[in-house]
Amino acid sequence: MFDLLKPPILATQEFYGLAFRALRNVFRSPHYVDDIVLQMDTIGVGSLPIVVLTGFFSGAVMGLQMSRALQTYGAVGQTGQIVAITLVRELGPVLTAVVVAGRNSSGMASELGSMKVTEQIDAMRALGTDPVQKLVTPRMIATCIVLPLLTIIADFVGIFGGFLIAYFLLNLTPPQYWNNVYQSLEYNDITQGLVKPFVFAFIISLVGCFYGMRTTGGTQGVGRATTQAVVVASVWIFVATFFITRIFVSL
Repeated sequence: MFDLLKPPILATQEFYGLAFRALRNVFRSPHYVDDIVLQMDTIGVGSLPIVVLTGFFSGAVMGLQMSRALQTYGAVGQTGQIVAITLVRELGPVLTAVVVAGRNSSGMASELGSMKVTEQIDAMRALGTDPVQKLVTPRMIATCIVLPLLTIIADFVGIFGGFLIAYFLLNLTPPQYWNNVYQSLEYNDITQGLVKPFVFAFIISLVGCFYGMRTTGGTQGVGRATTQAVVVASVWIFVATFFITRIFVSL
């Protein structure tokens, strides 16, 4: 019984230790600004096309599905409100985070895992460089900066996708749709839509780096670490969004 509990407890302890060290390094020098900028380009700009596509078709599908239900009550004019609230509060942050996790959390795990199995990380320690400060903290900072920006882009593109459906298929005028969107969004919705990706950014970056830093077993170990990083990050994104939503609903 206790032997079964040891590995998950040890993994949890190591994860929180890594997270603490990565957060502490934010306030310590050196900051490796060049690495942060490079990771922002890789994570942010590299993820932009797939985030835009995901956001656009999410909004379009939401417009189609909601219009069908709203036609029953003669409330097709409320399509913009439902699309905007759903995307800004929940669907935009979660879908963007899952897409970024699939692309970048796996990338971090495979990159750091390859460095681990080829003993490059051990060489960094031997040369007096903190691997967490050099490899983990820049990725965490970069993800925390670009993920909220990607979420904002996904929300806007998704709302625009819903507008195209409303305009061409539901015969709503642009003022009808956009005024409905503007009036439906409140500060609580926008705050909730920006807090979530910031929290998700910590999950994506730290989970990816954690599994990369503890990779063992050669190339097969790198493959296992990559798979575990994507699965665990995706699951924790959905768990985190539940608790964050619960907090904002209470407020």
